[in-house]
Amino acid sequence: MGTARFYHMTLAPVEATLPKLLLRALDAGLRVELRATSPERLVWLDDLLWQGDPAGFLPHGLAGGAHDDLQPVLLTVSTTLAAATKCLISVDGAPVEPEDVSRIDRALVLFDGNDPEAVAHARGQWKVLSGAGVSAEYWSEDSGRWEKKAAVNAN
Repeated sequence: MGTARFYHMTLAPVEATLPKLLLRALDAGLRVELRATSPERLVWLDDLLWQGDPAGFLPHGLAGGAHDDLQPVLLTVSTTLAAATKCLISVDGAPVEPEDVSRIDRALVLFDGNDPEAVAHARGQWKVLSGAGVSAEYWSEDSGRWEKKAAVNAN
């Protein structure tokens, strides 16, 4: 069973945090699914990743293409994990279920700490996942760098 990591973004927005986390996951050899809540948001994320730093190119594709199974990073709104996925990244409150985390190495939940609704939603996700026996970690950047502030180990 994997670990769910919650990233409480208060200083850097998703467009700054996401590429760094994707690079780390790819460097670890993990196939990533980036889950959002709308196709429009996926197009925005796709553009963001294509226009990123050329030195840190992030190979990726939008779900629904002919080569989804070959994408190192697959952008999707689907709530069904592909068989080869090892890391799930959720943005904008996209769902992460205990069954998802049980099948992969890690799930990363990114949420805007300046948005009270996003914080409340992330708290709800934390309760569901940790209540189901999933190992969970809470990371904050309030000090200017990412620090683990809390952890719950799997039962």
